[in-house]
Amino acid sequence: VPCNSGQIPFLLCVCFLICIFKATNLWNEPVDSTHMERDDDRELYNLLQKRAKLRRGSEGYRRLSFDISAHRQIRREVKDRWKHILEALGFSAEADGLLTVTSTMSYSSLRHPQQARALLTSLATETSLFDRHCSPPERYLFVLDRLVVLDVGDDFLSAARRYYPLEEDEAPHSEEEPFSEEAILVTLSPGPELPKGVEEEEEEEEEVAEEVDEDTLLAKLME
Repeated sequence: VPCNSGQIPFLLCVCFLICIFKATNLWNEPVDSTHMERDDDRELYNLLQKRAKLRRGSEGYRRLSFDISAHRQIRREVKDRWKHILEALGFSAEADGLLTVTSTMSYSSLRHPQQARALLTSLATETSLFDRHCSPPERYLFVLDRLVVLDVGDDFLSAARRYYPLEEDEAPHSEEEPFSEEAILVTLSPGPELPKGVEEEEEEEEEVAEEVDEDTLLAKLME
């Protein structure tokens, strides 16, 4: 449907807000546009839907904002650990680009899916990068695929074991207690009421994810 020049600024604004929304939530299954496939994504999505129906600034809105912020903080912490390892491997300038995963990507675009999957499983069972009670976020499968292309997948795993080893009380699961492939719901208490304006500030400070041209990014890194 053609649009006139007056509609272009509005459409650009909508696209910009969508990018902010996706970058802020760091969906664990980025390919799933419904956010219903994983329990953790579904819980965050439902919280966002509930908050959207409430008056901004109301008590219910602030309480839901607290839970939403807690979910987002968990995801940011995981991303920060990955960024720390990438920087330690010499990818300081490229870390943000390597960690950018968008809903436009597909599993068919993976160049080394089996190797990336094996690395993701090893990271989930041999390091403390992720919550061991949940299946590892699928978004990092795409990151690992890029690292395999750059021939640093094994280096990343070794660095992760060194920087984020399993805690002493996190012994490997036995055959009777296999590693769960199903995500467990995260239960968060409402906690204390947030001061007015806090949730607005938290939402505004989130980063904006940029679309990444996979071939361009990898070509630059391999030069």
